[in-house]
Amino acid sequence: MNRIVKKELPTQLWSAWGAFRLTRSTHAKPSLRPVSDHARSWLNGDSAAYFESSYVDFTQNPRSVSAPLRQLFEEIEREEVAHGATTSVQSTNVKELISQYQAHGHRRAKLDPLGYAQSVSDSSTVKELESATNMDARILDKTVHIPNNTYIGAKIGVLTLRELLLRLDGIYCGPIGTEFTHLTNPEEVDWIKRQLEVERHAFVDENRKKWILQRLAAPSTLESFLEKKYSSEKRFGLEGCEALIPCLDVIVERCSQSGVQTLVMGMPHRGRLNVLANTLEMPLKELLALFDAKLKIPEQLSGDVKYHLGFTNSKLVANTGKKIELVMLPNPSHLETVNSVVLGRTCAEQFHLGDTRGDKVASILIHGDAAFAGQGVVSETLQLSGVSGYSVGGTIHVVVNNQVGFTTNPDTYRSSAYCTDVARTINAPVFHVNADDAEVGHRIQFSIAVMRCQAVTFVSSLAAEWRAKFRKDVVIDLVCYRRRGHNEVDEPSFTQPAMYKLVSKHPRVFKQYADKLIKEKVVDHNWIAETQKSYQNSCEKAFADSEKITVLPPSLWENSSATSESDRSVAATGVDEATLMQIGQALSVPPDGMALHRNLKRILTQRKDMLSKRMADWALGEAFAFGSLLKEGVSVRLSGQDVERGTFSHRHHILHDQEVKGKRMSVLNRVFENQAEYTVHNSILSEYGVLGFELGYSLRRPRRSLVCWEAQFGDFVNTAQCIVDQYLSSGEKKWGLQTGLVLLLPHGYEGEGPEHSSARLERFLQSCDDDEDVCPSAEELANPHFAQNQLRQCNWQVLNPTTPANNFHALRRQLALPTPKPLIMMAPKSLLRNANARSSIDEMLPGKEFQCVITDSSVQNPASVKKLLLCSGKVYYDLVKRRQEDGLQQQIAIVRVEQLAPFPYDRIRTEREKFRNATVTWVQEEHKNMGAYSYVKPRMHALMARMDNGCPQLGYAGRAASAATATGNKNAHSIQKEQFLREAMSL
Repeated sequence: MNRIVKKELPTQLWSAWGAFRLTRSTHAKPSLRPVSDHARSWLNGDSAAYFESSYVDFTQNPRSVSAPLRQLFEEIEREEVAHGATTSVQSTNVKELISQYQAHGHRRAKLDPLGYAQSVSDSSTVKELESATNMDARILDKTVHIPNNTYIGAKIGVLTLRELLLRLDGIYCGPIGTEFTHLTNPEEVDWIKRQLEVERHAFVDENRKKWILQRLAAPSTLESFLEKKYSSEKRFGLEGCEALIPCLDVIVERCSQSGVQTLVMGMPHRGRLNVLANTLEMPLKELLALFDAKLKIPEQLSGDVKYHLGFTNSKLVANTGKKIELVMLPNPSHLETVNSVVLGRTCAEQFHLGDTRGDKVASILIHGDAAFAGQGVVSETLQLSGVSGYSVGGTIHVVVNNQVGFTTNPDTYRSSAYCTDVARTINAPVFHVNADDAEVGHRIQFSIAVMRCQAVTFVSSLAAEWRAKFRKDVVIDLVCYRRRGHNEVDEPSFTQPAMYKLVSKHPRVFKQYADKLIKEKVVDHNWIAETQKSYQNSCEKAFADSEKITVLPPSLWENSSATSESDRSVAATGVDEATLMQIGQALSVPPDGMALHRNLKRILTQRKDMLSKRMADWALGEAFAFGSLLKEGVSVRLSGQDVERGTFSHRHHILHDQEVKGKRMSVLNRVFENQAEYTVHNSILSEYGVLGFELGYSLRRPRRSLVCWEAQFGDFVNTAQCIVDQYLSSGEKKWGLQTGLVLLLPHGYEGEGPEHSSARLERFLQSCDDDEDVCPSAEELANPHFAQNQLRQCNWQVLNPTTPANNFHALRRQLALPTPKPLIMMAPKSLLRNANARSSIDEMLPGKEFQCVITDSSVQNPASVKKLLLCSGKVYYDLVKRRQEDGLQQQIAIVRVEQLAPFPYDRIRTEREKFRNATVTWVQEEHKNMGAYSYVKPRMHALMARMDNGCPQLGYAGRAASAATATGNKNAHSIQKEQFLREAMSL
């Protein structure tokens, strides 16, 4: 600040001026910290000169300044006269000054290890924030009464302005920058202030300092070793952010102290190998074996690159003496995809342990800076954090902030001031920390915990304690750098020349901290050398041992059902009638004490009428499946948009009282004594994040829980295509993941337009792993276990059922399979209320099972049939109606292929033999380049060629090829339907 020579400003004005200067900012946006914000003080002016000159003008002519300024200056001078020049500074603006530091001090925090961000930003921002500490010495040495918005000096009540500013600067503008004043809960704000500001009396002892140095030596030595042995291999190393290892160590330690028994983790490829080795303690020889190009993998697996793999280990935490299970889930290159998967797995672990608060199971997510800011699934996952049915009691987020995204600078990969700003939407505190800061206590002269601890470990401890206390998300922004390019063979100087000039000269964090401890005489050069030599020897031994490993280590695939040789048969799925009727009764009788909507009462009455006739519609068939599994001790979870009622108002598993606000009842949780729990949750308006969550949930105990996700319309599942492609269809083949997740995708052409017609059945069939050119032999088809073997070997099932009974058996079959497999179910819309789409209770009793193919039992003489129509799904009912109208019941047979994948060769062969004199046509309501036709055609050709000693053609009746899934014109829809029905009925 420019000194006022003519007259010294009164002390209160100096304090006010400090608050004023602290709130000023420029409009340029630095890479690391915000540079503009509306000042909260009313003492705003356009410039320092204006404020200063206004006071000088006031001293010469009070009427020359504006009324508000004149009033302020007069009040200050009166107070100066009343208290004298040497009394303490008494001003509400001292409180404002403290508030401004708490709210905005992170702007000038020393976060960047390279000093790069500050050098490319407008330095005037920093100067503005520093002005408060550059006051005249006579002002700085005056005492300040400590207001009630801070814990600094609270015990003694007064401090000099100099010491107050020094402490504020050290706490909020040092190597840690904290964003917390945006939190809406005063208790949370106060807790963070207390953790940062209250003076402590326990220094970091020498043993802890040595431990920190050892934990920095481990990742540093490993990276150097990998560079030496595998210099041309992509490793996506941790160099530049080695502090991530002690960061995670402290989080694990603090979580163990608070009672956590399992930590579920997810992270991208950057630093993954180092975390697997040093945090999860994966045997180093197994890790190094992954670099061997000759390493064999089990025949049934395809495997994945080493920096995508997951791992689970039970680790002993030295400081607590307790074991904690660390679960690292596999992650594809699609950054941030694993986020909601981790939360789902965590939620399932908590559910099966009865851990309702998240005391025993917690989650850690590690992010990249560009991905955290840019990937939409981050926001979707954050929005799940406080939603009933999805909350896991807080997640600890660690952002490895390289300050670059591949080749893209921060001012290009985001619009927000920080890469972590998205976390503010859920009121999560953010702790920005300099990842290179080893010890910061030497920078100030007084004792505050944050100033005496290693900055990264302090913040890590604080984040874990926050999660344990408040059960909410928290973010650590680990500001670091990337020593190499995006990978080890990439050249970063092409696009970041200035940054990488700094990187080339910058000492590694291990060396910085080692030099400091040597200077403090905590360790000597010999100790450092021995520590490094010990880690180096461990690496060399592991390398030698790794050469003896020839097959992918079992720890990376032993849970794979693809490698299972189990002869377990598909269990029976029928249920006794008494059980079904008890379930039906619960869903058809209005419960006592509930005032139901009159239309809902009508629906319940209709259900009761169906039960009296021993019939079930789709909603009842589904409820029979869920309820009977609950009775058998299998938990059932149903999630998705509007699933409690059902998109089409058919389910009503949660009843709402029409008179008592918030009163609701879960019907299926009140059917049997000692039954398992049924959870049904309307989700946030998300497919990607929520499907990932349910996928993660389904990974835990897949044989004892049925997990279903229902799309509002099947068309919307493509928003979650990444989860479908990277996890659901291929997760078992790549990583050995077992899941029995069910996708319920409403599908059917009813004139509702291109976004409410198709779940893109063809895409799921295209991802099936069976070979269309390999038709099973007659001997294989005759094997009574043929269908069972198909289910064991397939990557997933794709069904398009036509009856409530088959839907019932399909859902129950999920728990009866030889090995868990995902189920893709084309779910009905209009069939929910189609009177013809009902099933007798007899079809669900013991002895009955899922029918992969349903024959046409209405044909009296199969040999006289001229045309065999194969179809799947809703179009069956259109075909039956049209056949009856045309009087072709005995000339055309209609067979339903309920299970499309695995393709039921054995059952199709039986139908082909039954109607041996008929031509065969596939009928679908989808367009020719969509639906099941392209999947069915080559398999039918191969089968018929083998059966008929020739190559008969499979006919087609359906809509013509199209770019759009459906027309949005009702008339065009009807014309298209008439055309393919006419074609199907032509002889």
